[in-house]
Amino acid sequence: MFGLEFPPINEILRWQYIFPSFNKIALIAVAATVISITLFLLASRRDPMVAPTGARNLAEVTIDFIEESIVMQTLGKSGLKWTPFLLSLFMFIFLCNIPGVIPIIQMPATARIAIPLALSLLVWVIYIGTGLKHQGLGYFGHLLWPPGVPTALKPLVGLIEFISTIIVTPFSLTVRLMANMLAGHILLVTFGLLTHALFTAETSQIFLVPMSILPFGMLVFLTAFEILVAFLQAYIFAILAAVYINNSTVGHAEDH
Repeated sequence: MFGLEFPPINEILRWQYIFPSFNKIALIAVAATVISITLFLLASRRDPMVAPTGARNLAEVTIDFIEESIVMQTLGKSGLKWTPFLLSLFMFIFLCNIPGVIPIIQMPATARIAIPLALSLLVWVIYIGTGLKHQGLGYFGHLLWPPGVPTALKPLVGLIEFISTIIVTPFSLTVRLMANMLAGHILLVTFGLLTHALFTAETSQIFLVPMSILPFGMLVFLTAFEILVAFLQAYIFAILAAVYINNSTVGHAEDH
């Protein structure tokens, strides 16, 4: 009856005649960085004796959320020093996710593998570095010969733990973020194209026009849902980063 034709990926990613060598992903990443820095710079310039409003209020709410919902829940009071890193991670990912529901842009930067992979490798380097800082080479010893496991099972459990921590973790972080954002983006594109196809049906298929309300309603619902997903994926990535960092210090805490 009618077909849906998806645009080539390059058309989705690029503004061919405006930014020929600078695609949406790069622009969103730069914008996310600039917005985050600007927000906290504006917040830091306000008089601390005056009740917080505007940028300062938003900054304080975000910091409190990260401290109470992520840092204190995973790292405890001693982990408050990780608040700036986890806050930056959360803000950057959220601001890279949210353009997926903004008209014209309509592309979450995290739906392409480059940014999720870079962030996952950053977290990987940090929690491995933290483990080595606190435990030295004993960090790898705890992975390969985990304490509290029956001796007969230690070689198998140690191998699984080592592969999971060193190889699987950054891969799973990357895929989890990218796949969730890409799936949402594809759904939005699908229902957007379906709405357009039905609404602009040919005269001989005019009876299809009223049916466009159905995919349009779904498009509105999915747009609202994607805002929630953008927040949740940023939160999940940040809290998993905190968990991995905490796990890197567990052996150190047990030894003392």
